[in-house]
Amino acid sequence: MLSLSIVIPTRRVGPHLKPCLDACRRSLPGAEIIVVVASAGADSVQPVEQSDPLGLPGPIEGATHVLSATRGRGPQCNAGASVARGDLLLFLHDDSILPRQAAALTQSAFASDQVELACFRLRFDDAHWLLGVYGWFSRFDSVLTSFGDQGILIRRRAFDHLGGFPQWPLFEDVELLRRARRRARVLKLPGVVTTSAVRFRRNGMVRQQLMNAGLILRYLLGAAPTRLAELYERDRG
Repeated sequence: MLSLSIVIPTRRVGPHLKPCLDACRRSLPGAEIIVVVASAGADSVQPVEQSDPLGLPGPIEGATHVLSATRGRGPQCNAGASVARGDLLLFLHDDSILPRQAAALTQSAFASDQVELACFRLRFDDAHWLLGVYGWFSRFDSVLTSFGDQGILIRRRAFDHLGGFPQWPLFEDVELLRRARRRARVLKLPGVVTTSAVRFRRNGMVRQQLMNAGLILRYLLGAAPTRLAELYERDRG
């Protein structure tokens, strides 16, 4: 059986992590869980001194590594991967909830040595019909339908071969998947990751999707991810 490490980049330590971590322990009970907290001043991976860093009860202690790394999903994911021990790496957003059948789906998919990379499908925690449409398209793999909020499962050897994530604050997931497709097919698992729809509720269902589409179009046309990240943060408020 393949060993698995889960890497969760986050901006801060707090109770918002609990649903994600509870689902990780429930769905992938044998997995190593690595939380990587953003630190504007950190140029290298640093362990976080802690007795109970997440404010959670005992089961998290000893089962989770907490690191500090330069802010940005690319740097934070790479920092987590640098200490991970699993044959498989799962990069997961801190507001994403894994499906209960994640372990069975993962082991079944990666039983074939030919499979190097997979993502789950996506569902939002809001029943709005338009979000249902967005989620439905996540069953297909393309540059417009596969992102980090679906969870990215990748073999360690493939991750190392690809050189990890680019050290970008935005679209690091899109770039990793683009590189990976030159090497192997990205498998879409039938399980569904549930993620937060807070930005859609705050900014409007259509407006937020248009903002997302505009940013990725600019990225595909060659805009610098650092500049796009600034625009994303501005719109995020």
